[in-house]
Amino acid sequence: MGKPNQNWLYLLLLVLSGEAIFILPFVLTRIFRPTVMDAFELSNVELGLCFSIYGIVAMISYLLGGPLADKYAPRKLIAMALWLTALGGLVYAQFPQLWVLQIVYGWWGFTTIFLFWAPMIKATRVWGGATLQGRAFSFLDGGRGLTGALFGLLGVLIFSVMLPGSPEDIGPMVKKKAFAQVIYTTSFLISIIGVLVWRYMKHITIEEEKTQEKIKWIEIKQLLRLRSVWLLMVIICCGYVGYKITDVISLYAEEVMGQNQVESAKTGTFLQFLRPITGIALGVFADRFKLTKILILGFAVCVIGGLLFASGLIVANKTILFFMAVFTVGIGVYACRALYFSILRLGNIPLALTGTAVGLISLVGYTPDIFAGPLYGYFLDTYPGITGHQIVFMMLSLFSLTGGLAAYLYDRKYAKLR
Repeated sequence: MGKPNQNWLYLLLLVLSGEAIFILPFVLTRIFRPTVMDAFELSNVELGLCFSIYGIVAMISYLLGGPLADKYAPRKLIAMALWLTALGGLVYAQFPQLWVLQIVYGWWGFTTIFLFWAPMIKATRVWGGATLQGRAFSFLDGGRGLTGALFGLLGVLIFSVMLPGSPEDIGPMVKKKAFAQVIYTTSFLISIIGVLVWRYMKHITIEEEKTQEKIKWIEIKQLLRLRSVWLLMVIICCGYVGYKITDVISLYAEEVMGQNQVESAKTGTFLQFLRPITGIALGVFADRFKLTKILILGFAVCVIGGLLFASGLIVANKTILFFMAVFTVGIGVYACRALYFSILRLGNIPLALTGTAVGLISLVGYTPDIFAGPLYGYFLDTYPGITGHQIVFMMLSLFSLTGGLAAYLYDRKYAKLR
């Protein structure tokens, strides 16, 4: 890889599609978790099991979809993934029974990962060239965060406008209808972004075409011999646990801080806006420093944020402390998320095998999609109130400590290649 490929329209389409495709399965739940649980009549464990179904399908899709990204250009794969994800939203808006909802999440596990994930990561690596990997991945995640936050803001606006009075005085059917409008609007916008990708996302270099060759088993074994691949599996797994735990912050706002469903959704949206702030800031400055050092710092901030929540000091009359803790967790989690794929190049992973490498790393790195939801759902249901949340955020600190150690080992082994 030589000079970076500064095709900003290409990056913009990656940003839009990169978050739009996850709005339905993840972002709406992160922002509207209390509403989702009421509308679908779910416990925390049942909602977690839906995420587990998603994760199981995703694991298979990571492995099979990685080589697909090394054989085909991203435009058709990404556009098709967006349209099929939006199709699942039409079923989601009918508030089906649990078994149907689990099928929908399994469908999303296929559409968002098999057709989409590795092409997005590979295209971003190509865009960043040899010198701007930090900028490429930070702008990608920051832009995705801004997209998610704007979707969330739009969703909160639609939801609040559709409610004729105070959320506390409105029945469940009215809330369902309001949330259905949020789902329909989101599905429509995802479809439109698919059209834009199909029409305008073109190859950015001939070099990318050269990497689209058949991947052989010997090359997979070559990747598995790299220590960087195994360390990245641990780093991403620990960082993604932190990202999954941000799902419960809007629930914390309702159950512990005493906020209503509109207010808790606004808190979830506030958290979403921390992601673009973090990503864009890193995009400007990250490549001036060692990316591995910043990643270690991100995990350290996650440990501190998790301990703040786990301390039990953040209760209904401590609003300022609550938002300080949300800010700390958000900055740490989003810094890790923005940077963990940016260190691919440091680990001697060939460009031609990027898609396959991403598939292998993600196979382990994103296992929290399987276990994190049911695990923290169990703690929240078994230990209601602040106690369950304390256990969940202690889990955040422990995983972040492990991820920080893996990032330190990666830094010791590969940072000299910066």
